[in-house]
Amino acid sequence: MIRPAAALRFAAQSITAGLAVAFIAVVLRPELLLAPQPASTSGWADAVAVGAPAVVSIYTAAPAGLAWPGNPGLGSGVIISAEGHVATNWHVIEGAGDIRVQLADGRSTTPRLVGADPDTELALLQIDLTDLPVIRMGRSARLRAGEVVLAVGNPFGLSQTVTQGIVSAVGRGELGVATFEDFIQTDAAINLGNSGGALLDTRGRLIGINTAVVGAAAPGDDTPEGIGFAIPVDLVREVTQQLLRDGRVIRGWLGVEPIDLAPGRASLLGLEAGTTGIELLGVAPDSPAQVAGLQRGDVLLSLDGEPLRHSRQALSRVAAKPPGTRVVVEVARRGEIFRIEAVLRERPPQRALRDGP
Repeated sequence: MIRPAAALRFAAQSITAGLAVAFIAVVLRPELLLAPQPASTSGWADAVAVGAPAVVSIYTAAPAGLAWPGNPGLGSGVIISAEGHVATNWHVIEGAGDIRVQLADGRSTTPRLVGADPDTELALLQIDLTDLPVIRMGRSARLRAGEVVLAVGNPFGLSQTVTQGIVSAVGRGELGVATFEDFIQTDAAINLGNSGGALLDTRGRLIGINTAVVGAAAPGDDTPEGIGFAIPVDLVREVTQQLLRDGRVIRGWLGVEPIDLAPGRASLLGLEAGTTGIELLGVAPDSPAQVAGLQRGDVLLSLDGEPLRHSRQALSRVAAKPPGTRVVVEVARRGEIFRIEAVLRERPPQRALRDGP
């Protein structure tokens, strides 16, 4: 027979042990504190109520004397601060002579351009209005394929339109949309005017900026469906912070035009079969690469001792280093392998450089 006092002690010990286990689990797995994604449409409606008010419509007009097809232009944006900062896509406002921002509550104003980063397809505007709805920022690093997402924007001038889908994939690149690509792929419908709008999770938090959709390759081709792309919010946060601080995004630059080393090229260039690296199609004049002695046709095998496997990887690694950084590059040239040092400079802002690291 268990006495009441002993039973109470046993229960207290069990509860204490359970709380200790729960505490350790939360420390190791903080995401366990997050509520599960709603499985009902009412849950999605709640998410829209939280996030959609911070999504704005953007209307642009061509400079005087010029005409754009379908003028005025349509786009979307997201209010990311109480100070009126609005994140959108660079292509939404590029070349515009007049820009108007309209809020979900009907207010309209002319924004000021804070800065832009064409290399990631992002731009930052600022509006001078009070009592602004501000988006809640999520995190995209842990986003997984299959999670439910909501796209909010201004497609075809139909402001505050919401579409629903899932994350189809993450980390998409080499699409030719921007120089630095790390897109979230989604099947939530994204149409003309959605660019710059919000991709929300089911708690109404921003996880991406809708940017592009795959279209028909040529007249008569079948138009792909359910293939849209959004810039992950972690990259949005990083770029907008730099635009606010410096007016631009500062990246390292080597000044080469690379392509991935094709499997069959290695032996032709005197390298062992299976060698990985990037081949240089060109070297920019007066660039750090040219000053260091790199030439067209060289194969770059490693950067600071880390193997180079494809051009996108090389571009990102160089760009992540601040100007003035000294790097060591392993080079293969006509069967000879040697190392050179180069001092990176700041990457020029325009994409007309043929986009090399």
